[in-house]
Amino acid sequence: MGPKEVIKMAKENNVRVVDIRYMDFPGTWQHFTVPLGEFTESSFDDGFGFDGSSMRAWQEINNSDMIVIPDPETAKIDPFFESPTLAIIGNIHDPITRESYSRDPRHIAKKTEQYFKSTGIGDTIFIGPEPEFFIFDSIKYASENHRAFYEIDSKEGVWNTGRDEMPNLGYKVRHKQGYFPLPPADKFQDMRTEMMLTLEDLGIEMECQHHEVATAGQSEIDLRFAPLLKMGDQLAWFKYVLKNVAAKYNHTVTFMPKPLYNDNGTGMHTHVSFWKDGNPIFAGNKYAGMSDEALFAIGGIMKHCKALCAITNPTTNSYKRLVPGFEAPINLAYSSRNRSAAIRLPMYSESPKAKRIEFRTPDPSCNGYLAFSAIAMAMIDGVQNKIDPGDPMDKNIYDLPPEELAELDSAPGSLEEALNALEANHDFLLKGDVFTKDAIEHWIKYKKENEVTPVNSRPHPHEFFLYYDI
Repeated sequence: MGPKEVIKMAKENNVRVVDIRYMDFPGTWQHFTVPLGEFTESSFDDGFGFDGSSMRAWQEINNSDMIVIPDPETAKIDPFFESPTLAIIGNIHDPITRESYSRDPRHIAKKTEQYFKSTGIGDTIFIGPEPEFFIFDSIKYASENHRAFYEIDSKEGVWNTGRDEMPNLGYKVRHKQGYFPLPPADKFQDMRTEMMLTLEDLGIEMECQHHEVATAGQSEIDLRFAPLLKMGDQLAWFKYVLKNVAAKYNHTVTFMPKPLYNDNGTGMHTHVSFWKDGNPIFAGNKYAGMSDEALFAIGGIMKHCKALCAITNPTTNSYKRLVPGFEAPINLAYSSRNRSAAIRLPMYSESPKAKRIEFRTPDPSCNGYLAFSAIAMAMIDGVQNKIDPGDPMDKNIYDLPPEELAELDSAPGSLEEALNALEANHDFLLKGDVFTKDAIEHWIKYKKENEVTPVNSRPHPHEFFLYYDI
């Protein structure tokens, strides 16, 4: 779709306003709206100005002006606004030099695809994420100098078996027993279906929706695989649609990885495959029907996983999920069917087209453009350097004796550890100028100053339980 077609689309749908959207550095969709009269074919060259210093981890106030240039291929009709609205995603540029902005996540995703083609390995990176999330009835929280608390509620939460609901009909999902009960235990079937169908109406192909393991509305909706940049756009739409459909039902959706103690956290298993000239290059005669290139790509993920986690698991809360004893894949191993390994090679089909790598460590708090790009760059590095992933792990990792478990490397135990790993190991991300030094340095600086230090320096409510009377 070109600029003329976008303008035509707007008029055919009686659009009166256009919503310009872009992704900030940490991963939140931002927007502003202009009347249709201000949106012309020249807008796709001139762009729209905004204050970059008001965006997290972007410009300084003395160099704040930026422009966002709409991408005509991303135009869609927004399904939620009262007035017919055309929504379109833009790319960030310097208003004077017109150069693309090094900290624009979408630009980084575009460069990843361009670099991949330049390597000769292939021409298409397919990404298929499985984002999990919670649907809650209510969330209350505060973090002040003299108090801190959070309180979650859900009509499906097992803690409400004794609540007076006039009447309480039971059918609460027990801890770790949410995979896959039918209604009336599953309270959110219709809501999830509406989420899935709304995404399909937007032209985003979906695979399935279902309840997940935890109590209190943990759910999953899977997107059908798509090229990397396109999937970055689709994940932004995904989060937007789910939050707004839930709000319509007076509920709230969170992609926070570990909102509930002592139950399963929220991950985003990410399937990746490389293709060339319409053919999959991960199919072969090696382990699990994979090719040498696939095994080398696995080696790349395993070598760089600690650094990757700073981008694929980018919150302090992410590491409340990545702990032993649950289903979170913290052990750096690969296997064809073993779900306790960080990397799985799905065996649902023997078709060469189905051969892919499933990286199970990431979570949906990430910025999709950055996370998918970082994973792909680690895999490309593995192929280029023929990194041996070692032998597969087909045993249950959680049943291994201590001496065998000690031989396995693991994901970082904290965001600070992951950021330190990224600081020490990021050359693979700099290839092709995909991630720049500027982007890496500002990511680490922002995360440490605005998330790691503030969390580390605050008293935790459980510390009062443990220590108040000592």
